[in-house]
Amino acid sequence: MDAFEQPERRHDPALYRSFDREEWSKLRASTPLIVTEEELSGLLSFNDALSLGEVRDIYLPLTRLLNLYVGALQDLHRSTDAFFGRRSRKVPFVIGVGGSVAVGKSTTARLLQLLLARWSNHPNVDLVTTDGFLHPTAELERRGIMGRKGFPESYDVRRLVRFLADVKGGCPVVRAPVYSHLAYDIVPGEYQVVRQPDILIFEGLNVLQPPSEKELEAHRPVVSDFFDFSVYVDASEQDNERWYLERFLAFRKTVFADERSYFHRYSKLTDAEALETARTIWSTINLPNLRENIAPTRERAHLIVHKGNDHHVERLELRKL
Repeated sequence: MDAFEQPERRHDPALYRSFDREEWSKLRASTPLIVTEEELSGLLSFNDALSLGEVRDIYLPLTRLLNLYVGALQDLHRSTDAFFGRRSRKVPFVIGVGGSVAVGKSTTARLLQLLLARWSNHPNVDLVTTDGFLHPTAELERRGIMGRKGFPESYDVRRLVRFLADVKGGCPVVRAPVYSHLAYDIVPGEYQVVRQPDILIFEGLNVLQPPSEKELEAHRPVVSDFFDFSVYVDASEQDNERWYLERFLAFRKTVFADERSYFHRYSKLTDAEALETARTIWSTINLPNLRENIAPTRERAHLIVHKGNDHHVERLELRKL
């Protein structure tokens, strides 16, 4: 075991309820399976593994639980409106999804969006990622932090918090910047429009980041302050690294092969050169970010989803109310 690698962690049973796969799958009850193989294949990030069995055993129980949370919040708003004798703005239920690069959090977020939209009391579900709130490449270069893209300081945190504050404030229309993975940069003048959905899923590396000393002193809110529920997708460092390397090598013949791609130069590398490049990127950027910023936020999530080396979920830990 690497000196920095943490053994499998089981959290304080006074704070978390732990479920193995079989225990969790029973919580599905009579929730119907409403996903086809075709729909599922369209959700997958590269080299992620997700079967209809995984949807049935893991994600249907989760959406059943989330449906209870959303319904409770909707009831609370109705009761509060009745108490004050006036109707307030519609406020979305916000779910945060975090985890390492290559762990499969994007697939998790897209699947939750698909499943949650099929419940009758919350059919409108939007998904926004933190990528759009990265500083533009020119700004990162000006600050000398291009090599720390994805670290907390590479995001426009004020804009990010303002976006979530507007969403939670019930603003009729809120715009999020759009990020291009092909150009590896923000798309000028392009926005994703959010119009008071029933649920907003907010996905990204550092969504569970605690406040810095400066933010604490200034009493500034942080991203996770706006979450009604949060999910951390967890896996070992070794598995995260392997999945990242596999994805990088495959991208040479797909995404990187496009001449418009920011990473087009990598498409010309030999297998050995590509593997060495990917390992360098992992060890100098992704692994330090995971250890310093992402993994320490795991215990701030309401639900920790532990994946095995085949990408399948083996265990879940749910924070007690």
